Amino acid sequence: MARATAERVAAAGAKVAILDRPGTEGAAVAEAIGGYFFECDITDFEGTEQTVAAAIEALGGLDVGVNVAGGGIGKKTLDKTGAAHDLESFRQVVDLNLVATFNLNRLQAEAMAKNEPNADDERGVIINTASIAAFEGQIGQIAYTASKAGVAGMSLTMARDLGSFGIRVNAIAPSLFDTGLVKAAPDEMKQKLVADAAFPKRMGNPDEYAKLAVAIIDNPMLNGGTIRLDAGQRFAPR
Repeated sequence: MARATAERVAAAGAKVAILDRPGTEGAAVAEAIGGYFFECDITDFEGTEQTVAAAIEALGGLDVGVNVAGGGIGKKTLDKTGAAHDLESFRQVVDLNLVATFNLNRLQAEAMAKNEPNADDERGVIINTASIAAFEGQIGQIAYTASKAGVAGMSLTMARDLGSFGIRVNAIAPSLFDTGLVKAAPDEMKQKLVADAAFPKRMGNPDEYAKLAVAIIDNPMLNGGTIRLDAGQRFAPR
């Protein structure tokens, strides 16, 4: 989803900086679109602050931030033996999905606030990635659900916080998209995973996320909300 969004935004004429872990395709994508690549571990909060500053300097400013990094684990509040979920792994997921997102947001907003406003008095747009798990998390998703619910929950408050600066904030809540580990799954398994979708009954395409991100950027009335991108899917308990 990050790659597709970077490609679409670059195709529209924007300068793009990609922040990603070392060893990913981020550098190749940046080269292909004429952008910049910066190695970044977003759970290294101090290091991320320095990297964001370097990226903004290279770009000459920041108008849009699209934040898609995240991950999760499969653990229940209590396991089959009645043993409690460990705190460490819960904190790691919350740090990755929620704290790191807020860290990026605060740095992005600080840079955007320095921009000259456009004709609509807008200075910037922040897009975060939640998940439909934020609203109907499945069994064993307690850490992931909590963190993504936090991302969705920040949208309106942050939009209100930043409204006086002319900065909009929205979140996208995807269902299952054909990326990462899911992409390598057999087609039969994918069909089972999307059986509860209304239509289309398939995995989301990364470019469909990118199209929505661009639509949010282009439409100044989209602010403070979390938009589901899920083909009408509702997750069952398991």
